[in-house]
Amino acid sequence: MIVRNLNDARKGERLVTADGWDSTRLLLASDGMGFSFHITRIASGTSHEFHYKHHFESVYCISGSGEIEDLETGETHDIGPGVMYALDKNDHHRLSARQELVLACCFNPPVTGSEVHRPDGSYAPAEELEASA
Repeated sequence: MIVRNLNDARKGERLVTADGWDSTRLLLASDGMGFSFHITRIASGTSHEFHYKHHFESVYCISGSGEIEDLETGETHDIGPGVMYALDKNDHHRLSARQELVLACCFNPPVTGSEVHRPDGSYAPAEELEASA
């Protein structure tokens, strides 16, 4: 059994920060669950372009308000408490926060914890990270 406290995890290496967002990685590839689980906060008034070409992601909004835009189709959806979206086609998207968004996120394959977004908005595939380690 794995038990972790979000506030404790935010005090260590499991907290990854970037301009306008942070992500606390509560489960990582090394935990052996087959997915990773994160609590991510998107700062109010910010907008971020992501394109997870090598990962699938599902996201559940805990609090806040914002919008997700599919950058291939231009389709937009409001995001608020109780809304879930899944990037089942490695969707190129923009996530914008009107109020700070607090999101529960799952990635498959799981992230290792050391990933940073590349210029195209993606994370490197796991094989690439393993080869560089």
